[in-house]
Amino acid sequence: METKEELYKLCKEYVNKRLQTVEDIISSNQKALQSETKSSAGDKHETGRAMLQLEMEKAGQQLAGITQMKEVLARIDVKKTSKVARLGSLISTDKANYFLIISAGKLTAFGKDYFAISVVSPIGKLLLGKQKNDVIIFNNNKSIIKKII
Repeated sequence: METKEELYKLCKEYVNKRLQTVEDIISSNQKALQSETKSSAGDKHETGRAMLQLEMEKAGQQLAGITQMKEVLARIDVKKTSKVARLGSLISTDKANYFLIISAGKLTAFGKDYFAISVVSPIGKLLLGKQKNDVIIFNNNKSIIKKII
């Protein structure tokens, strides 16, 4: 259970870091948009504004993704266990360890590597609903589920 709590904490930190980065980008772009002044090179000015606007839209999409991640994290009770892989499950296979939560990549807890993956990711979809000793095949690699917490 300690491992799940530690991984959950690492996922929250990951989301908070991404949020801070995106907020910094938005703030920087807003300042740049405000300081853009019309120069004699009108086309260059318009191109600069358009590029900044695109960056703002991209940051807005990232912000929406981060908000979704926060909502998923809020629904997780790390103390709950299940014999069936579901959102919030810690799954050990003979090949790798997975935490079905959000796509946060490779995390290390207590000297062991885990992959924080979303339930909508290809591997997440395969793991969802599986039980101990079930076999999954991903990228032509067979894995046997050893444990689900």
